[in-house]
Amino acid sequence: MRKLIILALSVLAINAAEIRVAAAANIGYVFDELRAEFLKDRPNDKIEATLGSSGKLVAQIKAGADYAIFMAANMDFAQGVYEDGLATAPAEIYTRGVLVSFSTTPKKWDENLEYLKDKNIQKIAIANNKTAPYGIAAYEAFGKAGVLNDIENKLVQADSVGNVLPLTIAQADVGFMPRSGLVGKDEYKEGEHFVNVAENLYTPLDQGMVILNKYKDDELTNAFYNFLKSDKAKEIFLKNGYK
Repeated sequence: MRKLIILALSVLAINAAEIRVAAAANIGYVFDELRAEFLKDRPNDKIEATLGSSGKLVAQIKAGADYAIFMAANMDFAQGVYEDGLATAPAEIYTRGVLVSFSTTPKKWDENLEYLKDKNIQKIAIANNKTAPYGIAAYEAFGKAGVLNDIENKLVQADSVGNVLPLTIAQADVGFMPRSGLVGKDEYKEGEHFVNVAENLYTPLDQGMVILNKYKDDELTNAFYNFLKSDKAKEIFLKNGYK
């Protein structure tokens, strides 16, 4: 009997698969739920995520980091990996992010962002506007709204969008971050503590993903990639603040 148990455990170990996903920091708010749903019927498999700004993750991929899938915060970073010959196919959209302006104290918000010029707003937190797509989108919104010159000296940058919320809570008056980061935080009310930034002020945050070359024929990689495009995944994204 003992030999049979050991043999069964050995078979399970042999059949188990593991991959690592490079995911934009904003996906950290929903990745655990996506992974749990996908692995419900695959208890022996394992999917790990490395979260960071899309630009920094691209640098890691180019340096040879062992990732199976790259889930970027916009299409440009994901497509760029493909165009550099590092991915198996052009990037596909898996969700669309929503940029919000947030404050721990209620504000009188306006769509044209004029409120940012208020002298009582001394610090405005954004993600890095070179490597983090939500930071790029916020910076673009300031430009299109015509307030950038007035507020540029107020900007404080987090290295990734996942750090904008704690940075805002700790020291900034307003922060620009994904709507997904506020889902489930009942202490913050829409219309009082946060509002969507007008969509015409920034390029849509269509988030793209690719499979990296080494994992072209890997079964777990392809199964998880296809799951991320499924109706069930769309449902999970939607309830977590994405479009």
